[in-house]
Amino acid sequence: MKLSYRFLLYLLAVLCIAVTGATYAQPVESVATLALYNGPDREQRLLQGARREGTLTLYSTLTVGDIADLTAAFEKKYGIKLKSWRAGSENILQRIVTEARAGRNDFDVVETNSPELESLHREQLLQKAYSPYFADLLPQALQPHGEWVGVRLNMFVQAYNTKLVKKQDFPKSYQDLLDPKWKGRLGIEIDDVDWFGTIVKEMGEAKGLKLFHDIVTTNGISVRKGHTQLAGMVSSGEVPFALTVYNHNADKLKAKGAPVDWDVIPPAVVRVNGEALPKKPPHPHAAVLFYDFMLSDGQAILAKNEYLVTSRKAGVKAGSVLEKLQQMKLKLVDPATVLDEGDKWEKLYKQTVTQQTH
Repeated sequence: MKLSYRFLLYLLAVLCIAVTGATYAQPVESVATLALYNGPDREQRLLQGARREGTLTLYSTLTVGDIADLTAAFEKKYGIKLKSWRAGSENILQRIVTEARAGRNDFDVVETNSPELESLHREQLLQKAYSPYFADLLPQALQPHGEWVGVRLNMFVQAYNTKLVKKQDFPKSYQDLLDPKWKGRLGIEIDDVDWFGTIVKEMGEAKGLKLFHDIVTTNGISVRKGHTQLAGMVSSGEVPFALTVYNHNADKLKAKGAPVDWDVIPPAVVRVNGEALPKKPPHPHAAVLFYDFMLSDGQAILAKNEYLVTSRKAGVKAGSVLEKLQQMKLKLVDPATVLDEGDKWEKLYKQTVTQQTH
């Protein structure tokens, strides 16, 4: 009888644990359910799940400093730890595809260039998503398939060292770069195939290719790796005039007192950078929470760091870069065209600019 009594107590304890567990167990929610949920309690629902998950992993092309600012703000607001891996867009694409083929799900959110995001869409690796902040965004930020969304705009500008190039000497057209005064003074980024293809197609392919061939033959173009590095070389005077610098790189240097300024030889070529969710993120609640954060609080942080953000809610201040951008003739890089014609333009860019002997 004594043994039976103890056995009954044991069964009762097990039953209580089972009932308690059943009461408090949380339903398994897929990232698709979370990403497309548009109820008024979206943030609360995501936050509750994210706190159970405790962390998330971001793959991004943003600078280390920019990622640090976003991480600090996100962790302070939500108490969720953010881990990140920073690399170039090509390396991020390669890593994600490699992980997917190995059956690994290592990241929660990816932030990178639009051609790479479009490539991941074609590989069927991304999750369609909704955000209550879509209504605040520029139309160019939203994609018909809904699998990635624009977060910021990378505008290619022509940056110059103000001690070596006078503002009044800024070229009005690319034809002006044939002037002998530019000999040995021009620089370009080695991987800006999308900028090159967009500009040349705008000019007319035959005419544009001949013009750039003639510029290189006549005055030469120094080829550099990395937009941040190229902007720094403009600041130091090693490259007096750079054809392809991101506006935010130049603006950050200018804000620190460096002798750098920029303008645009029309048209202004703009590439959208965006974010996306994978189909199987290890931390789905935290992933969608950060996805929304990048389109809300994250926009203010990026704008403060001299980026052109896609949120119209950030406002357009008089004299700001965004106001200047709206007054320019814009030409957006088409990510689908970059993918479909990438091999062609990469070959032409090498033959015409980066590997031409002169």
